[in-house]
Amino acid sequence: MDDSNVAASLAELGNIHRLSIFRFLVKAGHEGAPVGDIQKALEIPNSTLSHHLSRMAKVGLITQNKKSRTIFCLPNFEHLEGLISFLQEECCMGHEKSAS
Repeated sequence: MDDSNVAASLAELGNIHRLSIFRFLVKAGHEGAPVGDIQKALEIPNSTLSHHLSRMAKVGLITQNKKSRTIFCLPNFEHLEGLISFLQEECCMGHEKSAS
Protein backbone atom coordinates (compact mmCIF):
# COMPACT_ATOMS: atom_id res chain seq x y z
CA MET A 1 0.00 0.00 0.00
CA ASP A 2 1.47 3.35 -0.96
CA ASP A 3 1.02 6.87 0.39
CA SER A 4 -1.62 7.86 -2.17
CA ASN A 5 -3.79 4.77 -1.50
CA VAL A 6 -3.59 5.32 2.24
CA ALA A 7 -4.33 9.04 1.93
CA ALA A 8 -7.38 8.37 -0.29
CA SER A 9 -8.76 5.76 2.11
CA LEU A 10 -8.21 7.92 5.17
CA ALA A 11 -9.81 10.89 3.39
CA GLU A 12 -12.95 8.82 2.79
CA LEU A 13 -13.01 7.71 6.43
CA GLY A 14 -12.60 11.37 7.43
CA ASN A 15 -16.29 11.91 6.67
CA ILE A 16 -18.51 11.22 9.69
CA HIS A 17 -21.13 9.32 7.66
CA ARG A 18 -18.60 7.14 5.86
CA LEU A 19 -16.82 6.42 9.13
CA SER A 20 -20.15 5.38 10.69
CA ILE A 21 -20.95 3.17 7.71
CA PHE A 22 -17.53 1.52 7.80
CA ARG A 23 -17.74 0.88 11.54
CA PHE A 24 -21.25 -0.58 11.07
CA LEU A 25 -19.92 -2.94 8.41
CA VAL A 26 -16.90 -3.95 10.48
CA LYS A 27 -19.29 -4.87 13.32
CA ALA A 28 -21.35 -6.90 10.82
CA GLY A 29 -18.24 -8.95 10.04
CA HIS A 30 -17.44 -10.99 6.98
CA GLU A 31 -21.12 -11.46 6.13
CA GLY A 32 -21.54 -7.72 5.55
CA ALA A 33 -24.94 -6.07 5.60
CA PRO A 34 -27.69 -5.25 3.13
CA VAL A 35 -27.86 -1.61 2.06
CA GLY A 36 -31.36 -1.38 3.55
CA ASP A 37 -30.10 -2.45 6.98
CA ILE A 38 -27.34 0.17 6.86
CA GLN A 39 -29.85 2.83 5.89
CA LYS A 40 -32.27 1.92 8.68
CA ALA A 41 -29.61 1.63 11.37
CA LEU A 42 -27.80 4.87 10.52
CA GLU A 43 -30.81 6.82 9.23
CA ILE A 44 -28.97 8.07 6.15
CA PRO A 45 -31.18 8.91 3.13
CA ASN A 46 -30.88 6.33 0.34
CA SER A 47 -29.38 8.68 -2.24
CA THR A 48 -26.82 9.96 0.25
CA LEU A 49 -25.98 6.43 1.38
CA SER A 50 -25.48 5.34 -2.22
CA HIS A 51 -23.05 8.21 -2.76
CA HIS A 52 -21.04 7.30 0.36
CA LEU A 53 -20.94 3.60 -0.50
CA SER A 54 -19.75 4.37 -4.01
CA ARG A 55 -16.88 6.51 -2.71
CA MET A 56 -15.86 3.85 -0.20
CA ALA A 57 -15.93 1.11 -2.83
CA LYS A 58 -13.83 3.23 -5.20
CA VAL A 59 -10.90 3.34 -2.74
CA GLY A 60 -11.27 -0.31 -1.73
CA LEU A 61 -12.69 0.06 1.78
CA ILE A 62 -15.76 -2.03 0.92
CA THR A 63 -17.06 -4.36 -1.73
CA GLN A 64 -20.64 -4.73 -2.88
CA ASN A 65 -22.29 -7.98 -3.95
CA LYS A 66 -25.76 -8.37 -5.34
CA LYS A 67 -27.74 -11.40 -4.18
CA SER A 68 -31.07 -11.60 -5.91
CA ARG A 69 -32.49 -8.07 -5.50
CA THR A 70 -30.45 -7.17 -2.42
CA ILE A 71 -27.08 -5.43 -2.44
CA PHE A 72 -24.78 -6.49 0.37
CA CYS A 73 -21.86 -4.34 1.46
CA LEU A 74 -18.83 -6.00 2.98
CA PRO A 75 -15.88 -4.39 4.67
CA ASN A 76 -12.58 -5.13 2.98
CA PHE A 77 -10.67 -6.42 6.00
CA GLU A 78 -7.51 -6.94 3.96
CA HIS A 79 -7.56 -3.26 3.01
CA LEU A 80 -8.18 -2.26 6.64
CA GLU A 81 -5.26 -4.40 7.78
CA GLY A 82 -3.09 -2.79 5.11
CA LEU A 83 -4.01 0.68 6.38
CA ILE A 84 -3.22 -0.25 9.95
CA SER A 85 0.07 -1.89 8.97
CA PHE A 86 1.06 1.14 6.93
CA LEU A 87 0.41 3.44 9.88
CA GLN A 88 2.32 1.20 12.28
CA GLU A 89 5.20 0.02 10.13
CA GLU A 90 7.75 2.50 11.44
CA CYS A 91 6.39 2.71 14.96
CA CYS A 92 8.96 3.47 17.63
CA MET A 93 11.87 3.49 15.19
CA GLY A 94 12.79 7.01 16.23
CA HIS A 95 14.28 9.73 14.09
CA GLU A 96 17.89 10.16 13.14
CA LYS A 97 19.32 13.03 15.06
CA SER A 98 20.98 15.56 12.85
CA ALA A 99 24.49 16.66 13.68
CA SER A 100 24.62 20.20 14.97
